[in-house]
Amino acid sequence: MTTNRSVVRRPTRRVMVGHVAVGGGAPVVVQSMTNTDTADVTSTVLQVYDLWQAGSELVRLTVNTEEAARGVVVVREKLDAMGCDVPLIGDFHFNGHRLIKAVPECAQALAKLRINPGNVGRGAKKDEQFATLVEAAARYDKAVRIGVNWGSLDQELLARMMDENAQRILPHEPAQVMRNALIASALESAARAVELGLAADRIILSCKLSGVQDLVAVYRDLACRSDYALHLGLTEAGMGSKGIVASAAALAILLQEGIGDTIRVSLTPAPGESRTTEVQVAQEILQTVGLRSFTPLVTACPGCGRTTSTVFQELAQNIQAWLRGQMPVWRGQYPGVATMSVAVMGCVVNGPGESKHANVGISLPGSNETPVAPVYVDGEKTVTLKGDRIAEEFQAIVADYVKRTYGGASGER
Repeated sequence: MTTNRSVVRRPTRRVMVGHVAVGGGAPVVVQSMTNTDTADVTSTVLQVYDLWQAGSELVRLTVNTEEAARGVVVVREKLDAMGCDVPLIGDFHFNGHRLIKAVPECAQALAKLRINPGNVGRGAKKDEQFATLVEAAARYDKAVRIGVNWGSLDQELLARMMDENAQRILPHEPAQVMRNALIASALESAARAVELGLAADRIILSCKLSGVQDLVAVYRDLACRSDYALHLGLTEAGMGSKGIVASAAALAILLQEGIGDTIRVSLTPAPGESRTTEVQVAQEILQTVGLRSFTPLVTACPGCGRTTSTVFQELAQNIQAWLRGQMPVWRGQYPGVATMSVAVMGCVVNGPGESKHANVGISLPGSNETPVAPVYVDGEKTVTLKGDRIAEEFQAIVADYVKRTYGGASGER
């Protein structure tokens, strides 16, 4: 898949989060967050490693106790020993100022601090506590995400803006005032961080909401009012298909408009479900809109009355899982393989046509068709498969194509 040239990225400052570039024309970065107790070092290390293997380029950890803060240091050491260099982000709320003072080595082990202006403090203590976190980031040259959330908006700021709105001849709707307050909180906090000595190119902003239209409206406005790198995400997106659809709807709109430098899909995992699902969804959003390629994707028909066999469904599922499973090795061994396209079709209606458009495609027989499966490679029919080993033989053809096509490649095609 080639980059979608119709998407013109909004110019933003480039922020280095560890060795990962965010903004400034860099590819949109995928990130995730652990749901382990960070003080449980073993569980946290294993989950961070799994997220990294799945393709999360940044991973955020909860830092809510001194034990968690000390755990961050050990997590970083153990990950380094495992060859996992993924940058870690510390998620601070309410007591971050105390934790940074008590465990300064925590800040040193992190690549970025996440600060929520609504949860830093109240009244006179707010400025002091915010300053403690920002000054620590500046001291250790760490990036900061100033992350404003709909559910934890600075109530003093909101009250002030509601009062100002009430004095207007034509007041805005309350929802509009809340959206404006989110943006004001992010921009005012960023300006304050710069005053405290944090470089502007160390700041990433986010204004996360749980409603698609609200999120789109806020980020469009925020993108017009600053050149800070932006983190996108629909907060509390939900479970299953609801969370996936809502996140995809919101993020696709903004990414298509060139807004967003790093993304997270905040899915609630089902019991027993891997945390890596949200990484896969984020990658597929970026790949579907044509901004990045992470793994070969399989085109497959939905099936109809002509496709009475489940063979094509099983083959499509197995090939997609196999391709994704190969990527940790293939990514370094076969540069450009992520752009490959594979088609698994179920009958003659669209099967040959879709298969010809893919790099490698197979058209399985539908009902009342001759029980053979033609295979197409780069648009040309190369072989016809039949019998009980069609799946294995097709997988071997795909593997051979990868070796021949990408074995001598250098860089993304």
